[in-house]
Amino acid sequence: MPIRRRAVLALAPSLGLSAPAIAQDMRARTLRFVPSTDLVSLDPVLSTALVAVQHGFHVFDTLYGVDAQMRAKPQMAEGHQISPDGRAWTIRLRDGLVFHDGEPVRSRDCAASLERWARRDTFGRVYQTVVDAYETPDDRTLVIRLKRPFPMLADALAKPHSQPAFIMPERIVRAAGDNAITEITGSGPYRFLRDEWSSGNLIAYGRFDGYRPRSEAPEWTSGAKVAHFERVEWRVIADKATAVAALVQGEVDWMEALPADLEPIALRGRRVKIENADPLGSAIVARFNHLVPPFNNASLRRFVVQVVRQTDYLATVTGGKEADWRECQAMFPCTVPGVEEIGRGQFGSLIGKQTEMREALRATGYNGEKVVILNPADNATLAPLGPITAQALQTAGLNVELVDMDWGTLLQRRNNRTPTATGGWSLYHTTWPSIAIANPVLNTTIRGEGATGWPGWFESAEMERLTAAWLDATDSAEQARLFGEVHALAMREVPTLPLGIYFPKTAYRNEITGVLGGSVRYPWNVRRA
Repeated sequence: MPIRRRAVLALAPSLGLSAPAIAQDMRARTLRFVPSTDLVSLDPVLSTALVAVQHGFHVFDTLYGVDAQMRAKPQMAEGHQISPDGRAWTIRLRDGLVFHDGEPVRSRDCAASLERWARRDTFGRVYQTVVDAYETPDDRTLVIRLKRPFPMLADALAKPHSQPAFIMPERIVRAAGDNAITEITGSGPYRFLRDEWSSGNLIAYGRFDGYRPRSEAPEWTSGAKVAHFERVEWRVIADKATAVAALVQGEVDWMEALPADLEPIALRGRRVKIENADPLGSAIVARFNHLVPPFNNASLRRFVVQVVRQTDYLATVTGGKEADWRECQAMFPCTVPGVEEIGRGQFGSLIGKQTEMREALRATGYNGEKVVILNPADNATLAPLGPITAQALQTAGLNVELVDMDWGTLLQRRNNRTPTATGGWSLYHTTWPSIAIANPVLNTTIRGEGATGWPGWFESAEMERLTAAWLDATDSAEQARLFGEVHALAMREVPTLPLGIYFPKTAYRNEITGVLGGSVRYPWNVRRA
């Protein structure tokens, strides 16, 4: 039976140690981290929220990871072989993989996990259409038989963000089905300490001594995931000024997301390092609800493009520092090679032209329906965006209601598919790491999956047809042509309103080393100097 920390402190006098010395030693072995928001969903396969993905990478692992060039690399997998006809992938698991409950990771756990993930994830649902069967000839061998060749199979299983293909014990997967898992048991470098979880206050993880890292150097979600800290404690601090003060004073070690207006305060202590969290940046978007008026009207969505100015949002998020943002009048992130700004000339084109604006609004058929904007007041990045959109739409003649709430409540309410009069919604803002929406199959913000897709539920059979064709294309020229068609269709339909790219900052104490780049903050490789 493990000895609890309180028991160790109680034994300290008999061991000749002072309780303060024990506590100080434990503090040195604990990474104290301030997440951007509270952790609401513990199931990273059900939630696309960044904080859920971040939690997932502490506890779970994936068959494949990605390096900084987004190339799929074996992670839990030792490697794979592809049959000559491309219709069978034989994946061999690394030796010694163990779940936190002491059970070995078996091929049937992988098969069950992938089946469940493929029902929930955007890329997974495409992958699922080509899977014929899973075979598990022995505990370390998984065979994925396909209906046709699927060259991007490893890329699907390696996706680093928004519902990664995390591997869980088969018994947990079967018990949950399509509901949220209730037992958080993975095979990753840290164990979730559920007994210490205090919603809105503390999320704690303990190092899993049974984890066996790879030998390669760590890079994004691939390579050696070495847990140097014995504990990781997420301290939920809603007030970001308080969080920065705690960082400067050394009460916490790392702040996931540093608001631009607090950077000068963070630097004042001279013991804090600030850096770009993700070299590709994050896309700011406003998500429309396509099920209910008024944004079930594509003409009105196109009108909104013409009455907002990206720089208003970007300057607010970054504190006006132009080096920290980039306009991107496109439906894909402009930091991704090959993306063209096909929306140039459309964004903000009606601003300051009140007569033309009124006529354009009338032409959309808008009938005065209320626009309900959900605004997460506790999220330092997103909270200022709702008022900007509300003001722009009111100026344009729309009937707007701005509803403040915390981020956790927003994540729940966005699942409401009823009209605005009965608790529904019209629009909310969020951000996506650029890498998470870098191509047609990954780009959840424009996928046309309807009822099974991302809340907002844009439906387009043509978008799905073009996406499937892009995925199947083996010729680079044909793939580029199809990418262009997907992009043009997205610009016409405006499933989501793109508001530019910003480069979020993360901040940590100078004595913390080994912080890796990526779409979320990873706990491995990090140590105290």
